[in-house]
Amino acid sequence: MAHISSTNGCPNSGQIAPLDEIIRLKENYRFRILLDESNSMGVLGSSGRGLTEYCKVPVGKIDIITAAMGHALATEGGVCTGSARVIDHQRLSSSGYVFSASLPPYLTSAAITAIDILEENLDLIMKLKKNIGTLCRGLSDIQGLEIASDLASPIVFLRLKKSTGSLKGDLQVLEDIAQHVLKEDSVLVATSRRSTLDKCKLPVGIRLFVSAAHTEDDLMKAGESLKRVAALALNGHD
Repeated sequence: MAHISSTNGCPNSGQIAPLDEIIRLKENYRFRILLDESNSMGVLGSSGRGLTEYCKVPVGKIDIITAAMGHALATEGGVCTGSARVIDHQRLSSSGYVFSASLPPYLTSAAITAIDILEENLDLIMKLKKNIGTLCRGLSDIQGLEIASDLASPIVFLRLKKSTGSLKGDLQVLEDIAQHVLKEDSVLVATSRRSTLDKCKLPVGIRLFVSAAHTEDDLMKAGESLKRVAALALNGHD
């Protein structure tokens, strides 16, 4: 069984998993794929159906698809789907008398409503793509930092072009930038951290999360704030 996240390295990196290539490996080496669409459902693809739609991979080629509903669907809980055999097992194992944390009906209703809104307003997907492009263009020439995420990802990941020489030093510089843009311009960005349990040694960086609700002014403000603060903090670190 291979567990694939729709964005490599969880939501840290903003990279998009090459699902079409992974499927070719699956067909050659005969393993099963468990795909986590938490960060791609409602985001990737022409209608927001996720990584399978984005990579033009038939859903039937995926053994199990899971997704948290606390992202694009703005509710709680999660979903797990797959073949009829998988669904039959889930219905038995997720029943209230077996699993006491089964999803309350009102949360399911909220998720269904969110999906309905998305299906009826595909312009939201287009607006999101436009916003991602606007922010990435605004940050393309930021001093001392570079965009390391996929340009189609709403998780925009900035990493240092040149390390300070230590992981602690890198993180301190990035946290200083994040604190200054928040204090001076009320722009909230997140710094990524490495866990001691991480097997994939991703670089530390700054993450920005783009949504369809952002205005062009919001994105320009965020970009200009980061560029100004980074220029001061990273002068000489290119």
